[in-house]
Amino acid sequence: MEGLVLFFLIVVSLLLNVVVLLQSGKSADLAGAFGGAGSQSTFGPRGSATFLSKLTTVLAILFMVLTLLLMIISSRKSATRSVLGPEATPPAAAETAPEKKVPPAAPAQEQQTPPPAQGQQEKSN
Repeated sequence: MEGLVLFFLIVVSLLLNVVVLLQSGKSADLAGAFGGAGSQSTFGPRGSATFLSKLTTVLAILFMVLTLLLMIISSRKSATRSVLGPEATPPAAAETAPEKKVPPAAPAQEQQTPPPAQGQQEKSN
């Protein structure tokens, strides 16, 4: 199902690109050639929508619907599989997995200094 939707999405996106590129811009008439910003007002209202503009609207709506459908399909599948592949652990299993305990390092043997002699202790006070 996901592959079929993805195929149609690619076809629609290619058709949408072609249809948009086939259309002429808003400033493609005589007044636009000489720098007229309001070229549509120069020769009157634009008139009814052409076939290409209607096709653009239909393809744009179809593109959005297919994109949302593909997102819904892939989000349902992503709950059962991982992007990294089969060796990756799912997030729920990662939270419950016990941590590997590293054995504590042997305590460093401290060098014991002999206690100061009685005479030296009195001198320091």
